[in-house]
Amino acid sequence: MRVIEEALRALDLETKVKLLSGQDFWTLPAIPEIGLASLVMSDGPIGLRGIGWRPDDPSVALPSPTALAATWDPALARTAGRLLGQEARRKGVHVLLAPTVNLHRSPLGGRHFECYSEDPLLTGEIGAAYVAGVQDQGVGTTVKHFVANDAETDRFTVDVRVGERALRELYLAPFERIVAAGAWGAMAAYNTVNGTTMTEHRELQIGVLKGEWGFDGVIVSDWTAARSTAPAANGGLDVVMPAVGDPWGEALVAAVRSGAVPEEAIDDKVRRVLRLAARVGILDGAPPAVDEADRPSTLDGAEVAREIASRSFVLARNEGGLLPLDAARLRTVAVSGALAADARVQGGGSALVRPAGVVSPLDGLTAALVAASTPSATLAAGEATAYATMMNLPTVTYSVGADPRRRVPVATAPQWCDITAVLRAADGRELHRASLPTATVRWMGAPPPGVAPEEIAEISLSARLTPAAGGVHELATVGFGDFVFTAGGRVLFDGPIYRDHDESDVFRGADERRFPVELAEGEPVDVVLTQRGGNPGFVWFAIGHAPPAPGPEALLDEAARAAAEADVAVVVVGTTEEVESEGFDRTTLALPGRQDELVSRVAAANPRTVVVVNAGSPVLMPWAGEVAAILLTWFPGQEAGRALADVLLGLAEPGGRLPTTWPRRDADALPVTPVGGALPYDEGVFVGYRAEPADPLFPFGHGLGYTEWAYESLSIEAGVAVVTVRNSGVRPGREVVQLYAGPSTPDPERPRRWLAGFAAVEAEPGETVTARIPLPERAFQVWDAGWRTVPGTYLIEAGHSVADRRRTVELTVAP
Repeated sequence: MRVIEEALRALDLETKVKLLSGQDFWTLPAIPEIGLASLVMSDGPIGLRGIGWRPDDPSVALPSPTALAATWDPALARTAGRLLGQEARRKGVHVLLAPTVNLHRSPLGGRHFECYSEDPLLTGEIGAAYVAGVQDQGVGTTVKHFVANDAETDRFTVDVRVGERALRELYLAPFERIVAAGAWGAMAAYNTVNGTTMTEHRELQIGVLKGEWGFDGVIVSDWTAARSTAPAANGGLDVVMPAVGDPWGEALVAAVRSGAVPEEAIDDKVRRVLRLAARVGILDGAPPAVDEADRPSTLDGAEVAREIASRSFVLARNEGGLLPLDAARLRTVAVSGALAADARVQGGGSALVRPAGVVSPLDGLTAALVAASTPSATLAAGEATAYATMMNLPTVTYSVGADPRRRVPVATAPQWCDITAVLRAADGRELHRASLPTATVRWMGAPPPGVAPEEIAEISLSARLTPAAGGVHELATVGFGDFVFTAGGRVLFDGPIYRDHDESDVFRGADERRFPVELAEGEPVDVVLTQRGGNPGFVWFAIGHAPPAPGPEALLDEAARAAAEADVAVVVVGTTEEVESEGFDRTTLALPGRQDELVSRVAAANPRTVVVVNAGSPVLMPWAGEVAAILLTWFPGQEAGRALADVLLGLAEPGGRLPTTWPRRDADALPVTPVGGALPYDEGVFVGYRAEPADPLFPFGHGLGYTEWAYESLSIEAGVAVVTVRNSGVRPGREVVQLYAGPSTPDPERPRRWLAGFAAVEAEPGETVTARIPLPERAFQVWDAGWRTVPGTYLIEAGHSVADRRRTVELTVAP
């Protein structure tokens, strides 16, 4: 483009190099003399956090990427992307740091929830649609983390040893698909691959990504991943982020002048940055990739979040057809589990955003039952319980049962009010004041607009607690820094809270401090937590509160008693931020705390027990055969409770299918802990269902829905699989027709079968519909120093899951 070339010629070496590094945590510098504005980046993938702390500007929180992939619906993924592109434009962000398309190599991977699937085709199709949706809004994406960043342990230093065939057929394949779809950016990972750190990996970044695939976008480092000057510059990296720890700058200028880095390489990087700037509309004279008039119409964030959630829920078990529940026949529903009232709607780490509000499973189900009985009632979810009792409507009882949270829950309404954060200067001047929905101050990047980071001398978080019950309450702090913590004017703590530095501390938080305080029912007490000193780049602290409660045994007994007296019991179990998050891997797939015991106790008390699993990735279920129904809801986003009520009461079908195999035992999960600094992928291409696990808890592609499907025929016509299915049940439904290919004669060097394509169909009861699924040449190729078609006879199988294949035909592939 002429404008880009003219802008490039106008820059001297120092200015070119300046453009290739962050000027702060999230942005690249503006260069007014060529009409270039500052490029702004922000984390995703379920919402837009923005570049600083804006409590008055919350973010939409969509369901987790595992949930999005469980829909097996690229069109819905594109809608999700369009919504996030819309959010990015609203927040002044030009580039979304998403999607994450690393594979589910092992469910122990801490960032498993932020990735899509164990299958490269499904990952690539969902990721490509998401990227297209974001970029429909004229907002860039950075597909990440390139490549083989499939676990978190020692992620800065681990050397992933992976064979060329597995690298190409599995781990690179989603990136290849998304680059072909037109992604404007990619992110280089922290890890090393076969001896070379990814930010310096010339073979993969220049040879494959930019050369073989023709990628014309920007490769940005993961934050602090770049640790060298000439090797990173010559290895294909284009932009180093953030400003802190930047190894380029003057050192890169010197490297160019010494001949260690060709200036042509710098020009190529700058050209790519300018091309991205032109695409997002911040380079004068260059038309943006998407005109304002061509952007999609405005989407309702809550509506999209609710649809994705309900479409993603996987009905893993439904003995006796317990679900959907008939609201007209219900008098009492016994809900238990700490996560029923305090839903975990998103994963921990850089994916974390702050929505305006979250509907919990308890509130969502209570409100839905009221609405089903009195459609004219218009109530907020939190008002439904009192209304149901007053009107003698179906009631929902609640028992904690078992609490897996390691930390005291963050203080929030209704017992807490007037939650306020104040930033002050050293002379006591108030720099900023904000009202908050929960007692948490958390930001990564800039403080509020108009506040200079160096001015901040202290941050205070205050709130008023009016105890609903008298007795010994636990007040707590969590965070890191130098704190003063008071309640009712009494000092509970004064000093620093730190621990020995570990990279995972950024995501786990510092050690919690708990303080028992005797409080009287109904008597307000003011609580203040003040952080002294400046740490403006990364701030995280909170006030926690736990009211008086009986011991663990009494909680379990209470839940079992309530279940025994109810028409149906709903138990919500799941993981916590201390278990499943960026920054560290899991050591076990077992549910934390005594949640397994809770499920067994409730199921023994009531055979009509539904277990709702609120986890972003697989968990063990030793009780699976004891309960009537199991609904997997992932991290379901801000509309969690409404979507759950829609599905439980049959207003929506649980349309999800598993994007990953759910193992039965910890031993079935591939290891993620390096040995001697290396993590060998010795399994090669035999990952997940491709390894043919003998006894999975739930197989890849599994999901029951609320109707039945008969697979009536399968044929191959001109390279397209034609699958005819009939809705043989009594309800309208949606089926994901899955197509698998594999050699008719087993080959020990290849999986028995692999996903070759998929398509979703919808039908009324008794209706017959046809899916047409292309069979691309790649479905019959292996990597052998290049893509090579393997001739022979293949079995093409169509079915409901990898373990439930209904129709088979043979296909001969010529050399």
